Amino acid sequence: MKTAFSEEQLRDPEIAEANGILETCVHYGFCTNACPTYVLTRDENESPRGRIDLIRAMLEKGGAPDAKTVRHIDSCLSCLSCMTTCAVKVDYAHLVDRARAHIERHHHRSLSDRLMRAALAKTLTRPRLFQAMLRLARLARPLAPLLPVRLKPFFARIPGQLHANVLAVTVHPAQGVRRKRVALLAGCAQQALNGNINAATIRLLQRQGCDVVIAAGAGCCGSLPLHMGREDEAKVFARANILAWAREKETHGLDAIIVNASGCGTTVKDYGHLFAHDAEMLRSAAEIAGLAKDISEVLSDVGGKMPAYRVAYHDPCSMQHGQKVTREPRALLRQAGFDVLDIPEKHFCCGSAGTYNLLQPAMANELGARKAKNIHSTDPDIIATGNIGCMIQLAGHSPLPVLHTVELLDWASGGPMPPALAAVTLRAPQKKVAPDTGGIW
Repeated sequence: MKTAFSEEQLRDPEIAEANGILETCVHYGFCTNACPTYVLTRDENESPRGRIDLIRAMLEKGGAPDAKTVRHIDSCLSCLSCMTTCAVKVDYAHLVDRARAHIERHHHRSLSDRLMRAALAKTLTRPRLFQAMLRLARLARPLAPLLPVRLKPFFARIPGQLHANVLAVTVHPAQGVRRKRVALLAGCAQQALNGNINAATIRLLQRQGCDVVIAAGAGCCGSLPLHMGREDEAKVFARANILAWAREKETHGLDAIIVNASGCGTTVKDYGHLFAHDAEMLRSAAEIAGLAKDISEVLSDVGGKMPAYRVAYHDPCSMQHGQKVTREPRALLRQAGFDVLDIPEKHFCCGSAGTYNLLQPAMANELGARKAKNIHSTDPDIIATGNIGCMIQLAGHSPLPVLHTVELLDWASGGPMPPALAAVTLRAPQKKVAPDTGGIW
């Protein structure tokens, strides 16, 4: 793609990077049919190729973007499915992040939009505040039908149990011989929405011989504000994490930084890029990014042998397209005895996408219903996934129990039954029948 940035514009390293990305796009169009918003609308402006054109024109012009551009960039899920299918590997992820940061700096949103985005950025990233808001939401649940549709997901399926212990700055010692020392990203919204995920993760790692530390000062990874264009806020959170984990690494040593929310993992693994133009932070950011691992990447034999309950595994977009981690969760679940089912259109986003289901509820609902239909076609007993946002989204569109992968693995290896299964009667697993091979084997 040809661009027309001035020499002065190209002296800005962020514009120079965007220019380099834009120039790699050759408009083949393989990305279009992998893009959920294009598939649903058949609008070229709702495709990666169309959005790239809009971004180029917006950045070349500078200043305030037009309403059409903002609308189509806002409606992008950042699912990164386009990057998996792109023949020339256009770095769309960083390009759309740059576009969102530009919009945030130069576009004047409506008052309701500004208030909504500010509330999400301030609340979801602070677990204690979010936990308090959820408790208030319980009291207001009878009023939920009167609320705007974008707020209703927070009034459905609010968990009854919160695990405050994972908020503490402490070390959870390994069981048996200590093999590794790892830090766990406790996260933000996940702690308030489902504390059992962190509790199950800690138990699994302890059984694997890991000391698990919750580092002082670590918190939100920064992904939620980052994908709303609030880059400066994202860097504040990311910097706090980097400094907290760097202190732990220098003082006591760290073998890995474990993340159990795939959206967070994609962002932490990208800290080196986030601070690429910050000479003071770049080295530490890159070192921390290199230590980051999804929980499924570090677990080995979890032990146990569960009945072959049928588990439909949903690939979070940030896991399959962002981190390229698809084999490990399935292998671990099968190893534990579960019958793991692949979902039709598994590359397609469920519509959660961080705060997307709140900011773009109509598109999110359509995608959630489509994903649920594909899941139900496999006739599963349980839905498993590796991201809290996907869990909440899928629970809103399916009556089936939705669990994090680590909750099932912890249960299989001696942990308690996950709370989501406490009131569920699972079908007796069917015995697998060996295929008729005609007597060859």
